[in-house]
Amino acid sequence: MTRAWYRPMTARRSDEEHRVATPLELLFDLSFVVAVASAAANLHHALAEDHLGAGVAGYLSVFFAIWWAWLNFTWFASAYDTDDVPYRLTTLVQIAGVLVVAAGVPRAFDRSDFTVITIGYVIMRLAMVAQWLRAAGTDPERRACAHRYALGITVVQAGWVARLWLPDSAFWVGFLVMVAAELAVPVWAERAGRTTWHPHHVAERYGLFTLIVLGESILAATGAVSSALDAGHSAAALISLAVAGLVIVFTMWWLYFDHPAQELLTTLRFALTWGYGHFLVFASVAAVGAGLEVAVDYDLHTAHLSRLAAGMATTVPVAVFLVVVWYLQVYPRRRGLTTWAFPVAALLTLLASFSPAPIHVAALVLAALVASVVVTARRPIAP
Repeated sequence: MTRAWYRPMTARRSDEEHRVATPLELLFDLSFVVAVASAAANLHHALAEDHLGAGVAGYLSVFFAIWWAWLNFTWFASAYDTDDVPYRLTTLVQIAGVLVVAAGVPRAFDRSDFTVITIGYVIMRLAMVAQWLRAAGTDPERRACAHRYALGITVVQAGWVARLWLPDSAFWVGFLVMVAAELAVPVWAERAGRTTWHPHHVAERYGLFTLIVLGESILAATGAVSSALDAGHSAAALISLAVAGLVIVFTMWWLYFDHPAQELLTTLRFALTWGYGHFLVFASVAAVGAGLEVAVDYDLHTAHLSRLAAGMATTVPVAVFLVVVWYLQVYPRRRGLTTWAFPVAALLTLLASFSPAPIHVAALVLAALVASVVVTARRPIAP
């Protein structure tokens, strides 16, 4: 069977059976590994040098560019995936933009220079404009929606470029204004006619990206421990820390995937809340890897921050992860005591920061949470 060079970009059904991620979508996700890894690595260095405020702010701003470009392609591809030659080429252009963003991450952290990141981001977003214009030309029912997406994205990209000329004193004001504008575009566009995104497909794509950032955390922690062992430092303490870190990452995987979200994505309002809320899910998971690296640095006496700050580099993102997953995927179901176990565990994780071994205590808290989820799941739930 030969592949068609060009197909009309018509909307796919939202109830289509066997709708799964395509090889092109998987390649697209993998291209973000470099950008996420660079952002997490720079966060690690900033935290280890006790540049907490600047490091966290830089990390969140860079991660927004990574996440938002990924999110927009994911939802578009769920509704429109012709898989013809123009579609593939446009997606590959977006992948090239991701690599440009990754190349600009160090400059953003070291010199607050977002020029390269903005160039890569605009490349990705203008490629999406081309996709939306294709959809507008061949899907009359949702033409107004597609035109709104194309117009909104184009205007906002002009705003991002103009922001580069703002004085340093207005940097964060301009950034927050542009973030608000980006978030408003889908809300405005979908009012003209909802796109036919597929709930199961979207949930799967988000799950795959969660796996990517979880893998980044494992890789970061493993690399830090390996480097310390090669340098001849005590193996027992580092192995203990590595085990605790793995328990944290494994339990985060368990807690996220134990509560699938596809059956919750029934309304546009909840879908937007769920989709936007995953910024904190992805950012917190990737930050856990940076936090575990900071913990290794602190044990090796190479980090320039307090014991409390070193512990919070891991416990804070873990607590954020627990609260956001609870709000997005657990609380809507309201299943007995499990509903409130997540915020309690988040609070205990934060309190673990004040203990002599915050990583180990946090690992025990998360393991206990998983145990409670497993036990509760086996009990019948009263109506």
